[in-house]
Amino acid sequence: MAIFLSLVSKLFGNKYDKDIKSIEPIIKQIHLEHEKIITISNDELREKTTDLKTKIEESVRPEKEEIKSLKSKAEEKGIDKDEKEKIYNKIDEIEKSVIDKIEVSLNEILPEAFAVIKETATRFKNNPTIKVAATDFDRDLAANKDFLSIEGEHAIYKNSWIAAGNEITWDMIHYDVQLVGGVVLHQGKIAEMATGEGKTLVATLPVYLNALAGLGVHLVTVNNYLAKRDAEWMGPIFQFHGLSIDCIDNHQPNSDERKQAYLADITYGTNNEFGFDYLRDNMARRPKDLVQRKHHYTIVDEVDSVLIDDARTPLIISGPIPKGDVHEYNELKHKLERLVSVQRKFVTTVISDAKKMFTEGKTDDAGFNLLMAYRGLPKNKALIKFLSEDGVKSQLQKTENFYMQDQSKEMHKVDEALFFVIDEKHNTIELTEKGIDLMTTEIEDKNFFVMPDVGAEIADLEKAKLSDKDKASKKEELLRDFAIKSERIHTINQLLKAYTLFEKDVEYVVMENKVKIVDEQTGRIMEGRRYSDGLHQAIEAKENVKIEEATQTYATITLQNYFRMYNKLSGMTGTAETEAGEFWEIYKLDVVVIPTNRPIVRDDKDDLVYKTNREKYNAVIEEIDTLTKAGRPILVGTTSVEISELLGIESIKKPLTLKPVN
Repeated sequence: MAIFLSLVSKLFGNKYDKDIKSIEPIIKQIHLEHEKIITISNDELREKTTDLKTKIEESVRPEKEEIKSLKSKAEEKGIDKDEKEKIYNKIDEIEKSVIDKIEVSLNEILPEAFAVIKETATRFKNNPTIKVAATDFDRDLAANKDFLSIEGEHAIYKNSWIAAGNEITWDMIHYDVQLVGGVVLHQGKIAEMATGEGKTLVATLPVYLNALAGLGVHLVTVNNYLAKRDAEWMGPIFQFHGLSIDCIDNHQPNSDERKQAYLADITYGTNNEFGFDYLRDNMARRPKDLVQRKHHYTIVDEVDSVLIDDARTPLIISGPIPKGDVHEYNELKHKLERLVSVQRKFVTTVISDAKKMFTEGKTDDAGFNLLMAYRGLPKNKALIKFLSEDGVKSQLQKTENFYMQDQSKEMHKVDEALFFVIDEKHNTIELTEKGIDLMTTEIEDKNFFVMPDVGAEIADLEKAKLSDKDKASKKEELLRDFAIKSERIHTINQLLKAYTLFEKDVEYVVMENKVKIVDEQTGRIMEGRRYSDGLHQAIEAKENVKIEEATQTYATITLQNYFRMYNKLSGMTGTAETEAGEFWEIYKLDVVVIPTNRPIVRDDKDDLVYKTNREKYNAVIEEIDTLTKAGRPILVGTTSVEISELLGIESIKKPLTLKPVN
């Protein structure tokens, strides 16, 4: 198959070669435009920005005048609601056509705009200072920026300034591959560029071009250090052309300063802050409290991390429940611990029996026991280890498929011996009759965990010969009992999840007497985040730390849904090709692999796959030992705190110095 694909690629060319070839004519146009402006003065170079803005404005002037006229008509006295709605629907249609027309204009002026930014970068690199006629924008900017000074009627721009606390001297000019990357980003695609190829500089090209439309450009980064650094680092290139730039992470949420940051031509910030500002706007009571404007164009840095890895993680604004904490976590956890302990012993026996059955060749019986153990405790370490052996996991899947057919009609045979059943795929847990009996053996009320049939009991009350007052009292008592037991069963389910599906130092850690969530993608602690629906309180009860008050969700959105709101979305990263299918399926984003400016000399080795975790970890330790003896430091990335600590313990045997930094 590999030989066939290689042959097809040679005959017809691969997708990425075709992508680059389609952009080559645009790069030639950029060079032609650049040749025209090399000899013009600094003031003439700045005037190019005004000329380009005028071209865009003229292309949509009739539509904007029509929108202005329609808005005036909609606000006239005496106009009915239906007519007003029709007018605003018409305005929406025209605004969409304005966006389309602006995009056409941007494509037309792209070569000239890119040439302007390339020449600006060249002049900043080759000249310690650049002297131009001072504008009002320059005078306002000079009051706050050290790299700009005003001398009479002239503004003096230096090519050195502070970025992220360090003084930098501009020394970059766009290579052709960076021009290609800029075109890709402007086209609303993802540019995959290797580390060190200058993605930050690449972004200046489409950012400048799209900022000319005056509708705002958002450049999104994964952390506030990068957001602040990039805004300070690239800012003077844009400000030289009279474009305003700001970073939302420099200002407090809901402040006037943050609102002004969104009104800037170019706005930098972190993905979470953009998302949370949107949620806060949705909770605002007055239009003047809104900070964001319409979502026009965004470039997402590390786009695979933001739009794939973290895409479905919800951003949540929550607050305390007015009634306070009414959960019975501490009261019920002791009964729950006994229940989990009994099930754990039972599952251990079931796994042991399954091993014997495999040895005796009774694969069907072994599969039955495996499925029982899996539905009893799917994260049991003995079960996970056994499933890594040849043929065991496939037998489990075969058995599970058999019992799930006909809407799991026969699954009760697997579950009847368990005290509770865990459906890991759907993240649900259900107490069985056997489990309820175990938990109520020491309780006089045998219906402690049994929900009343409210409908049937109310029907009986209606038939009973009671006064209206007594009926109302009985109904109130019945509903109160239903609410208490409903909350009790919910608490038990959350405690079961805490004890069986959430493991300390894997999904969460306990620090400073608090339960803190660990990001499954990065291994970092997610400060301020809490599991919802009482799960966090259940874990706090399990770990014997203070149970914080329950919270309720006020507003929530996923990053996936937030970034879909932009008229044009693009991104850049060093690793997008492997997720190209997902990017297209979810966002309709195409991935273009940009070649490096120079040939790669790094030796990228193949991945190594091991049969068991033990073999894998031993190989990691051996590799660390080899590199350490060669005098080379090494950074080892893991998926959890537990694995980091395990490698640290194993390294002592060598001995090696391995320090976990999670």
